[in-house]
Amino acid sequence: MKILIMDNDESLRYMLTEFCKHAGWESDTAVNGREGVDMFLKGTYDVILVDYHMPEMDGLQTVREIRKHNTVVPILVLTVDERQEVADRFLEEGATDFALKPVKAPDLISRIKLHAQIANMKNKQEDDDDVFTAKGISKGTLSSISNYLQENREAYPVDVISKDIGLAYPTVYRYLMHLLEEGKVKQVVSHQKIGRPKKLYKWYAH
Repeated sequence: MKILIMDNDESLRYMLTEFCKHAGWESDTAVNGREGVDMFLKGTYDVILVDYHMPEMDGLQTVREIRKHNTVVPILVLTVDERQEVADRFLEEGATDFALKPVKAPDLISRIKLHAQIANMKNKQEDDDDVFTAKGISKGTLSSISNYLQENREAYPVDVISKDIGLAYPTVYRYLMHLLEEGKVKQVVSHQKIGRPKKLYKWYAH
């Protein structure tokens, strides 16, 4: 994991880099928001630590600028100011969390771990959404078909599923092929007394 630290206090920058080393993380430092935003745009960071009071570009402006480019990366604000109105302003600009100075290592490390984990989940969700969109798959329709098969554990032909959930035959067939490819659905061949064998589909219970 890589952390970007923005603070004009040299001793605090050093202390925060030591926290990161202790946790086994890499870190880069910037002396103000303007430099920090430039570094952020050129690099890849998992979490950003931003001091409230900085020259050239303060913490509020910095958070606002970063959020123009990235809505997911966790931004933790470091401040001595405990006023609610300050917290509200930062949240409005897109800050993720706060750590009051003097910063304590266990508290900061646990917050960074938590927010990095949440951000990873959001990124994965966005990636999944992109895959669905690329394949022309609607999550709502997929959920309807999946729920039907999970609730009705028998194997059914496409026309029965189509009729029961009120979706067109070609739509149901396309989504079943997607679920088959994903290993969520199993195809069963039913040999009829008369006519060709019929393909049935059921939820694949692992």
